[in-house]
Amino acid sequence: MKILKIRKRLSYILLGLLLIDSAYAIAQQNSLSTITSNGWANNSINAVIFRKNSLVTFRGKQYAAYYDHEQFLTLAKRNSGGENWIIEKTSYKGDANDAHKSISIMVDGAGFIHVAWGQHNNQLNYAKGVFSGSLKLGEKQDMVAKKENRVSYPEFYKLSNGDLLFFYRDGGSGNGNLMINRYSVKDKLWKRVQDGMINGEGMRNAYWQVAIDQLGTIHLSWVWRESPDVASNHDLCYARSKDGGVTWEKSTSEKYSLPITATNAEYAVKIPQESELINQTSMFADVGGRVFIASYWCNTKDTIPQYHLIFNDGKGWAVNNLDFRKTTFSLSGSGTKKIPISRPQIITWKKAKHYAAGIIFRDEERGSKVSIAINENIYGGKWAIKDLTNESLGDWEPSYDTELWKNKGILNLFLQKVIQVDGEGRSKSEPTAVKVLEWKPEE
Repeated sequence: MKILKIRKRLSYILLGLLLIDSAYAIAQQNSLSTITSNGWANNSINAVIFRKNSLVTFRGKQYAAYYDHEQFLTLAKRNSGGENWIIEKTSYKGDANDAHKSISIMVDGAGFIHVAWGQHNNQLNYAKGVFSGSLKLGEKQDMVAKKENRVSYPEFYKLSNGDLLFFYRDGGSGNGNLMINRYSVKDKLWKRVQDGMINGEGMRNAYWQVAIDQLGTIHLSWVWRESPDVASNHDLCYARSKDGGVTWEKSTSEKYSLPITATNAEYAVKIPQESELINQTSMFADVGGRVFIASYWCNTKDTIPQYHLIFNDGKGWAVNNLDFRKTTFSLSGSGTKKIPISRPQIITWKKAKHYAAGIIFRDEERGSKVSIAINENIYGGKWAIKDLTNESLGDWEPSYDTELWKNKGILNLFLQKVIQVDGEGRSKSEPTAVKVLEWKPEE
């Protein structure tokens, strides 16, 4: 009799565990929304980190962009957090064979979507929605019509009044300058704000990342590259602007004399060439204007690239080395690389009396899943790593809805399993699903 009771109790326990697992699976499933099943997957173009943005939320509507299996620029929209997506396949193609030519979107303060796509040292491809809230794009157009024939890395950022900033590189790898345009919602016109603000002097170029805090300060950090070889990346520099990009200063409030060059730049961290330093990573600025930069490189005498968090503690620049990786690799060469880890995304949030940080990444050591390293106190060195997906995403890199995170503290990640062949190659992958993963940190 006692044995039967024990067996019965064990059965209830097992049933309970199954129900918990089932509930967990449902919860996980509910946190994933599928936009389409036919995303282009022959390289990493839909899933590169420098897309600004892949997703954006405005007034309760979330917008997404991707290339479909035929390389058409495709837009989508849903009610924020909803399951049903409206899809608009545009008439534009973007040469998806080159993984640099990703799609960047933003919605201005009047509700118009702005899109740039297919950029790698070529003529500007830019269009905006035909009316507020529309996924239909108008004709391609210029912005300011000057220095728009060698455009790379288009990125949109929204200012607090609804105006947009557009960052791009004029020129090539190892020889290019940073340009900044501004769109006026009131006038519906673009104007040039900075022409070659960071100047490579014909010998190098900057690979940057940008964050705008809730006070409107623009934070800009970058690495220098001396040639098309990724191994020539070096150093991490910083600048900020409190007037919409017109004037710039260092973290010490010392004014920059423009343009910024290798000589007068503020160096947050000195990192030599051939340190496996990656370019175009991520940056976040919290409500107090504190700046956090995520990257990876090898410290002197080390052979394993590690993720690092760089931040200014008010006394100067500090570096937090996550130091959990075990395998080495090399970044030498040109073109889009096949790398066993992704470039990292950084987010921070208030946690009790401290600020917590999350570094989102993908690593072959963890099965190429979506992973996040969490530090409950940004000034401490304790990192806990968890996986947000169960399956491999191939060569995916994280991009997310910056506006939703900034305004609601909800992380929406753009997900797609993609395969990148080293040196700008193209795989023979079948189309894969494009999804949005939602995650929110514990209070």
